[in-house]
Amino acid sequence: MCFHTSTTHKTKKLEAHFKVDLASENLRPIFDKPNYHLNGFAHPNMLVIPQEKNTVIAPGVWGIVPSNKSSNEIKDYYKEAVKYGGGLNARSEKLFNHFIYRESVMERRCIIPVSGFFEPHEHNKKKYPFYIKNKNEEPLALAGLYTVIDTYITFTILTKAASPLFEKIHNVKKRQPIILNDDLTENWLSHDLNTDDIKDVINTNFIDDNLETYTVSKDLFSPKVDSNVESILDSTMYEGLPTYT
Repeated sequence: MCFHTSTTHKTKKLEAHFKVDLASENLRPIFDKPNYHLNGFAHPNMLVIPQEKNTVIAPGVWGIVPSNKSSNEIKDYYKEAVKYGGGLNARSEKLFNHFIYRESVMERRCIIPVSGFFEPHEHNKKKYPFYIKNKNEEPLALAGLYTVIDTYITFTILTKAASPLFEKIHNVKKRQPIILNDDLTENWLSHDLNTDDIKDVINTNFIDDNLETYTVSKDLFSPKVDSNVESILDSTMYEGLPTYT
C-alpha cells in the first residue's frame, strides 16, 4: 500500500510538466516548500489535479471522505476510518462497487503528483523502507479518486496487484500504487472514458525499468523522529538485504 510519499518539485515544475495552473498564487510559497516525507496518517494537504477542472492543480486532503459528510465531520471520520486505512488507498478491484469509490470513479478521478513514494520490504522478519522515484527525476503521476466536502477536496491513491518489481519490494502485501505514464495521465482525466476504458488504464503497468529504487533510513518508520528532512531520501545500505532495480 502507499501510505508515505515525497513531494519536492517546485510548483512551476508541476505546472509545466502537467500543463496546468496553480489554483491560487497564494498557494505557491506553501507548496514550493519541499516535503521529503509525508505520512498519510497525518492527512496532509497535497496538490492534486481534479477531473472536474483538469487544467488546475489544487490542494487536497489525503484521505477520501464520503461526500455526504460536512467539513466539520472530516476529523471525526478519519478517527473512525483509521482501522480501514484512513481512506489513504483504494483497491482498484473495488472501484465499481465500494460505496465511496463508485460515486467518484466516473467523474471525480484525479492525478496526485509526487516526486516519489516509500514502500516497506520485509526481510528476516524485519521491515526496511524502500524509496521509489522516476529515474529521470520527473514527477510521478499517481491515479486517484476524490470527493468534494464543502470547500475541501479529499482524495485517495489507487492501488493494484504488484508488478514484478513491486512484488520483490512490497513482498508481503504485494500491492503498488497505480502510476500513470504521460499518455495515460491525460487519458485518466478525460470525461469520455467508459467502464472498460477505466479498467484498461488501471491494468496498464508503468515500465518498471523507468523507476529507481533503493533503501532508506528506518527513521521513516519512527514516530519519535522527524523524518521530513532531506536526508530521509539518502540511500542507506543494509547488510544482507537484496537490492531491486
